[in-house]
Amino acid sequence: MKELAGKTAFVTGAASGIGLGIATALAQAGVKVMLCDIEEKALSTALEQLRLTNVDVEGVKADVSLKVELRSAAEATIARYGKVHILVNNAGVGGGGPYGTWTEAAWDWTLGVNLMAVIWGIEMFGPLIEQHGDGGHIVSTASIAGLISSGSIPYNVSKYGVVALSEGLRGELAPRGIGVSVLCPGFIRTQILNSARNIPKRFEGAVGRMPTSGPLAERVKQVRDRVSQGIDPTYVGELVREGIENDWPYIFTDAEFEPYIEARFAAIKKGFDQIRGRRPKH
Repeated sequence: MKELAGKTAFVTGAASGIGLGIATALAQAGVKVMLCDIEEKALSTALEQLRLTNVDVEGVKADVSLKVELRSAAEATIARYGKVHILVNNAGVGGGGPYGTWTEAAWDWTLGVNLMAVIWGIEMFGPLIEQHGDGGHIVSTASIAGLISSGSIPYNVSKYGVVALSEGLRGELAPRGIGVSVLCPGFIRTQILNSARNIPKRFEGAVGRMPTSGPLAERVKQVRDRVSQGIDPTYVGELVREGIENDWPYIFTDAEFEPYIEARFAAIKKGFDQIRGRRPKH
């Protein structure tokens, strides 16, 4: 999609962080943007700030882990703008802990927001993009943790799912005029570690008490420090805009984790090397 001006985008998790960065970059490129978020006050503030720049934006409140609310948001977008060309599945939560601390509520919450909402978004908006025949693009936010898992936490599992879904859909949707990109950010200055502020009551118990000492507590502190000093979300928004315009399959925010990706690929190759030359039994 080389020409974005005049197109319409739907962005989830758009009231802050990466979502707001993406919504801002698209709006400044002349895209009409429907911002979707669960946090009503933050959504109102984001809209007020964006409208100061004379862009065409609207907002809709929705809990994307509820399919019925996501569908209502899609209907509101069509009612307001008539068409949708760009879908950005960005809403995400940093839920769940490692093996030994798992809870059903944590898995349900994390997979519901981070993966199932992405699946439902594509299921709903894909046909809407197809029907107008103008082409379009889908961006889904995974994480660098969707390519290199450093633990068994539900967050990593959900993000691997987003990567797999995006990679598979890219080939399927290309003949239909729809590009697909997966965003795999590193440490970005967002509120991802404060996701519990918006946790719905039905997921009560999804966030347990964090230890105040020991290896896990130290690891959480390190991550929190890195996030607080992370990349500006507005820069990520510009990268996503460029990725849409140039149909990038993968959108990275920096090269910090490239050696870890290379190490993973090397380990996979070693697995093939270990069985090379052997004849499977039939």
